This record gives sequence, C-alpha cells and structure tokens, in this order.
Amino acid sequence: MQQLLLELAPPPPPTLDNFSPGKNGAALKALREALADGERFVFLWGPGGSGKTHLLRAFSEAAAAAKLEAAAVDDVARLGEAEQVALFDLCNRLRASKGALAASGEAPPARLGLRADLRSRLASGIVLQLRPLDDAEKAAALNAHAAARGIALDAELIRYLLTHFDRDMGTQIAALDALDRYSLQRKRAITLPLLREALGLLDAAKR
Repeated sequence: MQQLLLELAPPPPPTLDNFSPGKNGAALKALREALADGERFVFLWGPGGSGKTHLLRAFSEAAAAAKLEAAAVDDVARLGEAEQVALFDLCNRLRASKGALAASGEAPPARLGLRADLRSRLASGIVLQLRPLDDAEKAAALNAHAAARGIALDAELIRYLLTHFDRDMGTQIAALDALDRYSLQRKRAITLPLLREALGLLDAAKR
C-alpha cells in the first residue's frame, strides 16, 4: 500500500532548504558557508538515514546554481584504489582553485580504510557527525512541512505515518504530499481515516 500512495507523489528533490536538520544544524550551516566564503571542505559522517545523501545532492545542486567549482562524493569508503587516487587529485585541484568539496562516510576519515593521504585531505576541513532524527524531530518536521502548505496535522496521523511508512523524511514528506492531493480531490480535511481510505482505494485499484 505504501508504494501505491507514493506513486502519486514522488519525494521532492533534495535541497538545503528542505533538509530537516534536527540536531544537524551545524552541518547545514557548514555546507551553506562552503558555498560562500567559509571553509570549502566539509566531511559528514553518520549512519544510514542520517541525511548524508540528501545533503550532498543538495550541495551539488546549490554549487551548480552558484556556478561554483565543487564536488560531492557520497560514501567514500566504497572507492577502489584508482578512485581514491582520483579523489585525492581532485581534492588538491579544488584546494588550489578555491573550489568546494562535500564528502561523506559512515565514520570520520581517520577511521575509514582509505589511503593515508586521502584520509588527511578529507579531514583537512570541517568534519561533522550527523545524527538521525528521532521521532519527536520527525514529527516536528512533518508539522512544519504541513504548516507551510496550510495543513494542520493531528498527532495520531503523524504516528501512523511514522509507523506504517519508511522512516526517512523523503518518504514521509512524499506520503504527506500525496495525502494533501487526495484531500483536495475529495474536498475533505486531512485525517487518519482519510489516509486509510486513500490507501484502501489505491490498493483495490491495483488488484
């Protein structure tokens, strides 16, 4: 049933503006400053679901829009020997040209199984840990997104979204946006019964 609803509203493209920071405000600030006059190298580390990929994709798009020479490399630990050499050379070029680099991993550079020279380059700027949003922070993010669209959500509906859908914020926002569309079609307020009705109808349509 989850996929059927999300087909109506794919997750919005990641931007720095639609990132829900929670305890990760310092990471968002560092990336914004890297696009301006701050430290140009930012390394973000943390577990899956903490927002690394969102932030790197958003950073890449923002850098392109600003016409800033930049690179974003997600999950650097997956790189092979030749790719590590290429990334080391890229780091040197970006430093020399005052370009920007955002990279990520599940641990800080010093704890990754990379070439020593690459670990040193990746750690040469700002290194920040990302922490996944807890349920209260996710609920606050959903409420904020809904409020921006003129929607009031009750706690029961939010609990249902967090319990029955993938817990990453992209999926949560996509589900909420799909429900908003359905509520407009039906000219009814967004409620938990409406969400269950939408899921039931979409599930039946696929049978």
